[in-house]
Amino acid sequence: MNEFKNFINGQWIATGKTFENRNPVDNSLIGPVHEAGQAEVDAAVRAARAALSGPWATMKVQQRVEMLHAIADGINRRFDDFLAAEMADTGKPHVLASHVDIPRGAANFKVFADLIRNVPGESFDMETPDNGFALNYSVRVPRGVIGVVCPWNLPLLLMTWKVGPALACGNTVVVKPSEETPATATLLGEVMNEVGVPPGVYNVVHGFGPDSAGEFLTRHPDVDGITFTGETRTGEAIMQAAAKGVRPVSFELGGKNPGIVFADADFDKAVAGIARSSFENSGQVCLGTERVYVQRPIFEKFVAALKTKAEAFKLGDPHDHATNFGPLVSQVHREKVLSYYAKAREEGATVVTGGGVPDMPGKMAEGAWVQPTIWTGLPQTAAVIREEIFGPCCHITPFDTEEEVIKMANDTPYGLAATVWTQNVGTAHRLGKALNVGICWVNSWFLRDLRTSFGGAKQSGIGREGGVHSLEFYTELRNVCVKL
Repeated sequence: MNEFKNFINGQWIATGKTFENRNPVDNSLIGPVHEAGQAEVDAAVRAARAALSGPWATMKVQQRVEMLHAIADGINRRFDDFLAAEMADTGKPHVLASHVDIPRGAANFKVFADLIRNVPGESFDMETPDNGFALNYSVRVPRGVIGVVCPWNLPLLLMTWKVGPALACGNTVVVKPSEETPATATLLGEVMNEVGVPPGVYNVVHGFGPDSAGEFLTRHPDVDGITFTGETRTGEAIMQAAAKGVRPVSFELGGKNPGIVFADADFDKAVAGIARSSFENSGQVCLGTERVYVQRPIFEKFVAALKTKAEAFKLGDPHDHATNFGPLVSQVHREKVLSYYAKAREEGATVVTGGGVPDMPGKMAEGAWVQPTIWTGLPQTAAVIREEIFGPCCHITPFDTEEEVIKMANDTPYGLAATVWTQNVGTAHRLGKALNVGICWVNSWFLRDLRTSFGGAKQSGIGREGGVHSLEFYTELRNVCVKL
């Protein structure tokens, strides 16, 4: 049995209060998690603050770059350990975790390490009123102690997406992983010690949100910035906490992302793309598609084809390399998703496929499984079209014109992502500009160049991360003016 302790100042810290970490495949106990109280969070923040003026602060940029490459190499060296931890926490299939989660988790450190040593500054010569000259130039300095609050759907990938640039810029971090998925953030502490990262640079505190580690961290006055991925309502609470002290935030929040398929799309590629964006990771992807709009001439054909795709998923043991569909992350989340399955039926949806709980063999019957589900026939006011479900489901609506589908796609308080399928280059560019989202994919989904900006519009987030855009949050930009 594993045990998940807090990682503070390079040491493993147990507490007198624990909670259970369970495997969503069969609800078996993985091990106890030591919940951090106010004292542990204080200690972690103090350690991070002290590290800002220790050996970490005196490292040259190249030394820091080499350290981040060593962290990435450490993750890859222990690839199987990280893979096992991720799969146990989330239940996701081997084929997904081994090809996406762990490789991207390591890559995030290398990408931002390579970025930081190639970022230019700016300088300006200016004439002064006394007929002299002055030189202005920019200096980027670390923001300080960064509170990193992580989600459970892509635990390692999304945590390192924030820790990577934070450390590359010279900050220190206190990570609060989701209570559902504590394993990989904890394991990364071992790698940090193995490669010689100074104590206090990377810290992990376990717990929940309100009146627990999450609230203690985000309200802590010595935390200089907070980055968070998760539900919009949690982001609102963190933003309120950050307002005291006027501390900056970087948020990727909820979404209700549209997928738009025009009649001229490559049909087979569009079906495969929407199947992936709606059902990958059992629908537990912030960028996933829960609203699908299909142009009327191909609507019926598309619904039938997506039904075939949904029913072809293989549910089962995630270690079986043939398995490509796993459970939801927890029993609690399953109840939420099933409540929306019930709402869809109550509101009069046509259930094309799914809509319930699959029959699973043996101990897996105790797991957090739900069926991939497709609906049609609901108005745009229906709950399953308006509200984020975060499960393996989508509603498909027909449309006639480009103007009509743009209006329907934008009729949401969210604005995270969209995927558009068309072979008309004009349509592609018009939709890319017209959709109120942070990222719009055309004839693809989840295709990421890590140098590009990433974030959401409206209630889907604040700020942009990725490439040089991460510097806007993880550094303070200073201007130096020298009178010559």
